[in-house]
Amino acid sequence: MLALSARRIGALAALLAVTASPALASEAAEGPPNLLDPNVGVMAWTLVIFVLLMVVLSKFAFKPLFAAVEAREKALEEAIEGAKRDRAAAESLLAQQKAHLETARTEAQQIIADSRATAEKMRTDLLAQTKAQQEEMIEQARRAIEGEKAAAIAALRTEAIDLAIAGASRVIEQNLDSTGNRQIVESFLASLDGAKGTR
Repeated sequence: MLALSARRIGALAALLAVTASPALASEAAEGPPNLLDPNVGVMAWTLVIFVLLMVVLSKFAFKPLFAAVEAREKALEEAIEGAKRDRAAAESLLAQQKAHLETARTEAQQIIADSRATAEKMRTDLLAQTKAQQEEMIEQARRAIEGEKAAAIAALRTEAIDLAIAGASRVIEQNLDSTGNRQIVESFLASLDGAKGTR
């Protein structure tokens, strides 16, 4: 019925007008119309007006309204899909950030553990190095003491020889050869040292 041509609609409207004219004339003669009584003319005009209104609305109003509703639905569906994609992307990024944070935390703990191990190793190495330096200093001090002791003994020997020669030369009252005298006294002291060692 919506696809009726314009000629058919015009012919139908003319037919209804012709059939409705005598009914309208008879109603005017009778008096005020009763709205509850069925009237073929009113029903026909109502039907014609309804059909014409449907044709006009379908051509000019329904198509744009349906297009707007469909566009709105499509936009809403795209917005919902976009929100779903954005949410999935956000969840993915959040998971990546959590993984990076966990990796960074693990690396930081590893660095701290390595630093502690390195510090402990350095401490142990420094203690060992300090101990070695102390032992070397003690050994150097012992050698220095031994050297000083030997030098003091040598100085005491030299002085004892000099005193013995001086005392002997006064006793004898003659001046002996100092090199020869020195050899005699050294051999005597050496014999004394040998005698002390055998005791």
